[in-house]
Amino acid sequence: MARTAVRSSRKRSSLLFLVLLAGAQGQTVIPTLPPLSASVAAKPIGDSIFPALGQAGLDVLNYDLDLTVDRPGTSELRGTVVLTVTSTQPLPVLSLDFLGPQVMEVRWNGLPAPYRHDQVVGKLTIEPPQPLLPGMRAEVTVRFAGQVGVRPDPYLPINVGWQAVPAVGERVGANFTLSEPDGTRTFLPVNDHPSDPATFTTRITVPAGYTAAASGVQLSEVAAPNGGRTFTFEQVQPIPTYTLAIHVNRFERVDSAAVPVGKGGADVIRRDYFPVGIPAGTRDAYVSTGEILKVLADWFGPYPFSAYGSAIVTPRVPALETATLSTMPVTSSNVRVVVHEAAHQWFGNRVTLADWSGVWLNEGFATYAELLWAQAQGETGDDMVRGWYARAGRNQTRPLVATTESQLFDTTSYIRGALALQAVRVTVDDAAFKAYLRGWVSEFQNRPVTTADLLTYTRTTLGARAEAALRLWAESPELPPLPEK
Repeated sequence: MARTAVRSSRKRSSLLFLVLLAGAQGQTVIPTLPPLSASVAAKPIGDSIFPALGQAGLDVLNYDLDLTVDRPGTSELRGTVVLTVTSTQPLPVLSLDFLGPQVMEVRWNGLPAPYRHDQVVGKLTIEPPQPLLPGMRAEVTVRFAGQVGVRPDPYLPINVGWQAVPAVGERVGANFTLSEPDGTRTFLPVNDHPSDPATFTTRITVPAGYTAAASGVQLSEVAAPNGGRTFTFEQVQPIPTYTLAIHVNRFERVDSAAVPVGKGGADVIRRDYFPVGIPAGTRDAYVSTGEILKVLADWFGPYPFSAYGSAIVTPRVPALETATLSTMPVTSSNVRVVVHEAAHQWFGNRVTLADWSGVWLNEGFATYAELLWAQAQGETGDDMVRGWYARAGRNQTRPLVATTESQLFDTTSYIRGALALQAVRVTVDDAAFKAYLRGWVSEFQNRPVTTADLLTYTRTTLGARAEAALRLWAESPELPPLPEK
């Protein structure tokens, strides 16, 4: 993520809205909360920054979403999600992260299930007919409608999660997701932690004249009963919940030539979404996307997904590496940010975090990609490294592992993280360093990672000197010397 200070607001759900919504659809809806007979408390994953997130032992394999946006530009949303779940330990209850909207119905393998939805705590607790045991699979269906939940960003003066851009003058209403670190739970019941990535099938029904876009490959676009359109996307590689992209706007979709940088040289589908009426020069930064993917794939290994592009938004929000479709504000539409968010497809989206305290493993690697791109354009990169070091010296520094929410996206995570990688690079030649980066992705793309994992991997692949260089930058309370050969 590339972050800047912004501001937005949303409202909480209300029973009155649900009654009005149901009446408009010809339904009688009386929200109920069947009592839970089990008094067993679900244990969270135990993240050091967000200790209440997720459920230990729960493994969500797939989310099948069916969402309807009746009024783009508002915080109203209705839909159904079917979660395919399993577990690594016996689970008498399921505890999903969910701030809103209002839950209308819960089913377990097709049958009604008791549940409790606490929108203040942000937990949807479900009691299955029998405990979910390791090796078992179940389908959990949740139907919901109303106003999305609210989650203030831990670092910036904005709310994360479902974003509503109201219609103003000639600007039409729009919606998009901006969920890092834990905003997906504002609109969807999820195990909202990066250590539990899952696949997604996403169907979005929007009014006539609107386009929907989401993570993955578009499978279809069909007419909806209400005169609108339903767009279906499939994301077949597991991704963290915060990286799920959903966009609703009056878009122009621009398809470009596929890029042969996938596994085995597979073609990567290229598409970008531009809102109607944005400044013409906004598009210039995205012309280089195909070349950016080639440069990064050379250093990091094959691009890990089937498609890539950007969806441009008009509010002043941070750019975000939403999977296969980076969310890019007009104000951040420059090549450096495109490089940064593209690199996150490898680091953060495919190699995922075991704990949010290690977020530098995402941001440091993505920042370092900016140097690799500059060098591919003929620059030495020396000025960039010296600039990073000067910036790090002007800001309060710390060891790389974060200990508070406010540290997650600070200068240390980005700049000191990138300098730590430069410190490793100068201990070896570029061929060894490239093999090191590619090996990190290849070896760790199927399990969440920690800083300790990277230290061990560095010693194993590059030796004690490289590990010592990385450890100094990872653990020293002071800023280490500028990395030089």
